[in-house]
Parts: sequence; C-alpha cells; structure tokens
Amino acid sequence: MATTATAPKGATKKPQGFTGIKSGLLVIFLCWIIAEVIYVCVFGYKSHFSDGDTWTSAPFSLFNDGDHQPVGGDLLGTIYKGGFIVPLIWTQLFTVLALAVERFLAIRTAYGKESLAKFVENIKKALKVNDLDKAQQICDKQQGSVANVVTATIKTYREVEADSSLSKEQKVLAIQKSLEEATALEMPMLQENLPIIGTIVTLGTLTGLLGTVMGMIKSFSAMGAGDGGADSAALSVGISEALVNTASGIATGASAVISYNYFTNKIDRLTFSLDEVGFSIVSTFNATH
Repeated sequence: MATTATAPKGATKKPQGFTGIKSGLLVIFLCWIIAEVIYVCVFGYKSHFSDGDTWTSAPFSLFNDGDHQPVGGDLLGTIYKGGFIVPLIWTQLFTVLALAVERFLAIRTAYGKESLAKFVENIKKALKVNDLDKAQQICDKQQGSVANVVTATIKTYREVEADSSLSKEQKVLAIQKSLEEATALEMPMLQENLPIIGTIVTLGTLTGLLGTVMGMIKSFSAMGAGDGGADSAALSVGISEALVNTASGIATGASAVISYNYFTNKIDRLTFSLDEVGFSIVSTFNATH
C-alpha cells in the first residue's frame, strides 16, 4: 500500500515547444485538397496539351472531354493523363512529407535543448556523487521528454528517501515504478502519427500498382480496338498512365520507408537513454542507502 502513494506527479510535465499534431486525419484531408488543386490547376492546365489553344471551355483539362494529348515531352501533361489515381498517390506523398516535418520537430523537442548523449553523461556524473540538486538543474536546463522522466523519478527518489516506513526494496520498487509511469506518459507523444507513415509504406506502393494495372488495361483495350492513329494515341495514354502511377507509387513508398525507419531509430535512441538514466538512478540509490 505504501508504494502506491509515490505516483510520479512530476510526470505530467510536458516538454516546452512543439509537441506534434494530434489530428493526423486533418493532415491527410488538407494534403488531399492540395493534391487535387495541383492536379487540376497545374498538371491539367491546357497549355500542357497539343490542342490547348483550340479549347473554348475552362482552361483546365478536368472540365473538358479528356481526349486531349500532352505536348511531346511535357512531363506535367503526361502526369495528368495518369488519371484520378494520381492525386490519391500524391495525397499520400504529401502526407508523408508533412508528417515527416511534424515528427522531426516533435522529436527534436523531446530530445531537449542540448545533445542527449551529453545530457545523459552529465546526469550520471551528478548521480555518481548523489547530487540530486545538480541533476535537477541539468533537467531544468535540458527540458524534453528524457528530462521530464528524470525529473519525475528524482521527485520520487526524494519522497521515498524521506519515508522511513518503507524498506529499501520498497523504495527501489517505487523509484522503478515512477520511472516506468513517467516513460509511459511520454512515449505516446513520440509515436504520434508514425502509424500513418507506416501504413503509407504499403498503401502508397499498392495504390501505384493499382494505377499501373488500370493503365495497362487501357493499353490492351486500345490494342484490341483495331489499328489507326486514334488507337495509337489511346495506347500511349494507357502506357503513360501506367508508368506515371508506377513512378509516383515507388516515390511515395520509398519516402514513407525512409521517414518511418529514421524516426523509429530516433525514438529507440531516446528510449535507450531513458533506460540508461533510469538504471543510474536505481544504482545510485542502492549504493548510497
């Protein structure tokens, strides 16, 4: 019963600065709007197509019959002919880029103001001489998730040290519990939105594959329709749709893989630092009591 009274109140302290975007779905929706606008207003602008000057309707391909062909070598017009799958893939790509920036800022805040390795080293030096005040000053200067966890653990350290009703084993267990609870409060902030990036790793490639299959279906349909210039044009449209969607899907999947692995590695390093500091705190208590 006595050990339950040492809940780490200090663990509720959050790092100052940017802590992340809570609504990943909102990011996806905004990226979809951006992708659609770029698809229609940039890629679909009539100047990218060979007969664009003859159009009498709106200047964007979306509002025309869709039979216009890109100017030879015009990359934007070719991308537009990739079809409706293109903005879906680009939505995922923009989402990865946006969340990568968001995670970079959030995790940098979690690391604190100075080098994490230097912070851990300074904390271990302070604990080695049992100077809790110095360790607390280092945490106040560093800020971030690791500093928050150490602050909560030091608070519990002081509380159990002054509680003569607890045995040494109970005090050690209370310190370890405080460390675990404080870590559990900080970790969700670090992993926010990473599942979305992890999902796009597979989804982006599959969406590109879907666009590729649809493009090849158009190509084979054009081949089976007969011969002539119109059929050749339809064949080229199908092939371009397939290749554009393939390239976009690969780029999206690759970006997601790189981002996910990078941030996972950063979180692992932070977790290792938490374990190292926590072990030092417990070892210090065992050695001095």
